[in-house]
Amino acid sequence: MKIVIVGAGIGGTSAGIALKRLGHDVVIYDRMRENKPVGAALSLWSNGVKVLNWLGLGDEVAALGGRMDHMAYLDGRSGEQLCRFSLEPVAEQTGQRPYPVARADLQALLMRAFGLDDIHLGKQVVEISDDGRVVTATFADGSVDTADLLIGADGARSITRDYVTGADAAATPIERSYSGYTNFNGLVTVDPEVGPADQWTTYVAEGKRAAVMPVEGDRFYFWFDVPQPAGLPYERSYGTAPLVEAFGHWAPGVQKLLSAIDPDASLNRVEIWDIDPFHTWTRGRVAILGDAAHNTSPDIGQGACSALEDSFALAISLATHTISVEDSLKRYERMRTERAGELVLRARKRGDETHGYDPAVTAAWYESLRDADGVGIIRGIVGNIEGSPINLGVGVL
Repeated sequence: MKIVIVGAGIGGTSAGIALKRLGHDVVIYDRMRENKPVGAALSLWSNGVKVLNWLGLGDEVAALGGRMDHMAYLDGRSGEQLCRFSLEPVAEQTGQRPYPVARADLQALLMRAFGLDDIHLGKQVVEISDDGRVVTATFADGSVDTADLLIGADGARSITRDYVTGADAAATPIERSYSGYTNFNGLVTVDPEVGPADQWTTYVAEGKRAAVMPVEGDRFYFWFDVPQPAGLPYERSYGTAPLVEAFGHWAPGVQKLLSAIDPDASLNRVEIWDIDPFHTWTRGRVAILGDAAHNTSPDIGQGACSALEDSFALAISLATHTISVEDSLKRYERMRTERAGELVLRARKRGDETHGYDPAVTAAWYESLRDADGVGIIRGIVGNIEGSPINLGVGVL
């Protein structure tokens, strides 16, 4: 079967690998002209790693992953350690160690594993049509390609989502919601004055966060969350100035991190938006996955993992159901929409708690961190993983 995938991100390439290994003829198109992933790194929790293991990439992913043995929270202003605990229970309870990974490294691995000759960059889809037998993708340069089915993994501003939900015609497009904060992120060299090399370290105060987690190559992935209105002006020339303004009075470890950032080498600024869960992911021979289907805030670290779960469920459905392409895609939709939507809402709730929108709620969270043994936090992390389809096959339809 010929399959076109729109989008060469984590979801698109992982789906492509799975579908190729099932014997399908798969080609990926992406509007980007070169591989420049958005965001410096990502959290691969156990569910996401298991999908990559299933794809045969376990050893390569483990080599890219940072050794994250502990988790700690510190008071952002004083630097006082509020709590510290082992993350080993996550691996013990789920059967797989999680890994933070540099996004560019993982993206390059997935693109190589899929096959670079079958990835076509600089190709923007502008129209999709489906006559019941063949799906046609039309590109901005006037070229077309046809397939037995088309998968839209084309991100938060997905044209495929508009087609699937009818918004390309008369329906109102599904709108994104601003989460209330801006995230700055990048990569720096590990520095023990910021945090131990094997630890996820998070400084919290004033509804803001500054954090580091280890990735391969003696590097920290860092991020800062700044609650602020959407649409504030920012230019590359501003560099770390907004961070110094927001965090310049924080603890020495945070100052050390700020001084280590090279804005020209690695500093991204992203306004955080999400999409209310919805349950229309397919239309005929077209389906969506990843951010196109469940754009989420990063507050529980499940965005990439959820896209990987989509790839697993899609491949399993196409491999096990034979009535029709349309039927297989509908069964994929039924497998995924409820769980993916629940993770979006959990991330939204977590973001509301941590970013000071209700000061009393955030103050209570800070207090709960003081001398915490980590049991409750690990329960939450594992709870996000336990419902994954990778743990129980495709689940009950």
